[in-house]
Amino acid sequence: MTESNTRLEIFSNPAPQRDYTIRMSVPEFSCLCPKTGQPDFATLEIEYIPNERCVELKSLKLYIWSFRDRGAFHEAVTNEILEDLVAATAPRFMRILAKFNVRGGIYTSVMAEHRALGWVPPAPVTLA
Repeated sequence: MTESNTRLEIFSNPAPQRDYTIRMSVPEFSCLCPKTGQPDFATLEIEYIPNERCVELKSLKLYIWSFRDRGAFHEAVTNEILEDLVAATAPRFMRILAKFNVRGGIYTSVMAEHRALGWVPPAPVTLA
């Protein structure tokens, strides 16, 4: 993990033989604007296809809370969280969408993705 002191805990994927998606919504993310020191608030939408490991939710909550007193640009913090989660879980695929509340009349959303080398998503299923 990068600057955060909070450790992300993991557990074994109960179905590593299958591609399935885990989605988490974190509506209470906050950090500080590095320019003004004012709080920035966001909802994080995290989705991933695990390989061998999954992230434990209480540790994720504590990790997310560790950003509350840190100055960070939206782009930097979104990519940092992705990097830390990828380092902890080594997923087949992970995407984070950070939807920041308005600041200066501008809403900002930042999306960052990771794909494991060689992983190819399954073809979508279309039902008639």
